[in-house]
Amino acid sequence: MNKIPLVDLNAEYQSIKSEIDASIERVVKKANFILGEEVELFEKQFALFCNSKYCVGVASGTTALHLALLACGVQPGDEVITSTHSFIATAEAISHCGAIPVFVDINPLTYTIDPDQIETVITPKTKVIIPVHLYGQPADMSPIKQIAERHGLLIVEDAAQAHGAEYHGQRVGTIGDVACFSFYPGKNLGAYGDAGAIVTNRADIAEKVFILRNHGRAKGMKYEHSIVGYGERIDTIHASILSAKLQYLEAWNERRRICAKRYSDMLSGTGIGVPFELPDVKHVYHLYVVRHPQRDVFIEAMQQNKIGVGIHYPIPLHLQPAYKFLGYRDGIFPHAEKASREVFSLPLFPTIEHAQQDFVVDTIKNALGGLPNELN
Repeated sequence: MNKIPLVDLNAEYQSIKSEIDASIERVVKKANFILGEEVELFEKQFALFCNSKYCVGVASGTTALHLALLACGVQPGDEVITSTHSFIATAEAISHCGAIPVFVDINPLTYTIDPDQIETVITPKTKVIIPVHLYGQPADMSPIKQIAERHGLLIVEDAAQAHGAEYHGQRVGTIGDVACFSFYPGKNLGAYGDAGAIVTNRADIAEKVFILRNHGRAKGMKYEHSIVGYGERIDTIHASILSAKLQYLEAWNERRRICAKRYSDMLSGTGIGVPFELPDVKHVYHLYVVRHPQRDVFIEAMQQNKIGVGIHYPIPLHLQPAYKFLGYRDGIFPHAEKASREVFSLPLFPTIEHAQQDFVVDTIKNALGGLPNELN
């Protein structure tokens, strides 16, 4: 068996090579690389995909979070509540606004923010809640919306890993006030470099992000800057590539779901913890994340067999050196800390073959056979 990558971007490219090449060639021929017509086209297409009124393309998922928070009026000294089990960009965006990240623990089954803990940390300084739709699974949004409404808070969905995911029949991105997507290359919908977008049904938020991303300029005002903004535009080439890929996203997500179920069926009863999907939720499996208390044994076995493996995420945000100044201590969020020691991601991508999945599962089962009985 040849090496099995965690994500096979080359196979994805080869499957739609003619369309990708044509999309790049169109932009290059026009030489309109900044905010070309392909940007507006993609924004309309992605808004339609999300069932949202507005989409604004930006330079990255981190930028999307940062500008969304600014558009929601987050200021220095404000507090923003989010999950401690996420990529650091979620917290960085809060910090970039001069605000304070306030972390809470996760639901141990879904790895998403625990709604029951949100209300316990709300203060007069709280402005926004950022639920993270992690690994492709939507956070439990109904109780989060109720909490936000009770306290007059805004919701910024971190949907960086959840393109096309659904919660009670509603696409993520339209449940809160604004949602933020990353098009990092390995995402379910990925560019060929950094790119991102916000989607929203609120015209005021969309307009503010539109102006912020382009040096504080409104449309058509080349040298008039109404506010101090940022150079955080999505590149035209990336927008063109994303448009070419978007038509395949539904099928790719369905393929991910089929392969995820196949993994879960094969790993059932082995002692490996497989993903849990909330009722009435459509998980799009950006990552297929399993867990075991002896994670290192499986990591080593997979590496020896040239199988790609990932750990998302080994250090919770509240224990990151960058956030030591917040004063959180080890043990305060037990579910996230336990997950950080136990979870690992198996190869999953739309073009993965059954034989590749079989080899991954056989490798895991062989590693299980070498553990003491009480651990397998």
